[in-house]
Amino acid sequence: MSTEFPAIDRDKSPLADADRDAVRIAEALRHSPRIVAADGYPGDDVVTFTTVSGMGFSLTLHDAEPTEDDLLPEPVLTEALAAAILNHPAFVTADADSPREDTITVQTRNGIRYLLALGVHGDANDQEESSTPAADIALAADRLLASDPLDSERATAELLNYVAATWEKQDVPLRQHAQAVARSLTF
Repeated sequence: MSTEFPAIDRDKSPLADADRDAVRIAEALRHSPRIVAADGYPGDDVVTFTTVSGMGFSLTLHDAEPTEDDLLPEPVLTEALAAAILNHPAFVTADADSPREDTITVQTRNGIRYLLALGVHGDANDQEESSTPAADIALAADRLLASDPLDSERATAELLNYVAATWEKQDVPLRQHAQAVARSLTF
């Protein structure tokens, strides 16, 4: 006698939802004042981000035991990254420097645990594929416009789009203010 198992309901399965964890981590990092840009894609196991100093890094999601890679060449604020991830509602734990100084151990609400291994990419100006602060601001503005905004929210989004489009012409305080406004938006 053979046993037939019902098909997996992908809308209810925590495993199918795990494909979006890199996206959630990137979203959480974008809300950190020390991060100016972050990217993660569904089904991917790498999150790239740029710090305010212009350095590019990546977090790689592992489900295995930690590797024996070399430690980072300089101190990194893993505590700040862990705090940003923990502020996202999809995560219940984020332990920095565990088990090594270049890792963060996280757990999702669905019970999936990851070891995030931090890697250095160098100066963000050398990266062609990573997002830029202007792109992140434009994305936040577009998300706001797509959310049926009030008139004041529409004006904010249009202003953010203008700043993003003229990014190179703007001074540093205006850029920083635009980034802060974009991070504070809720959708």
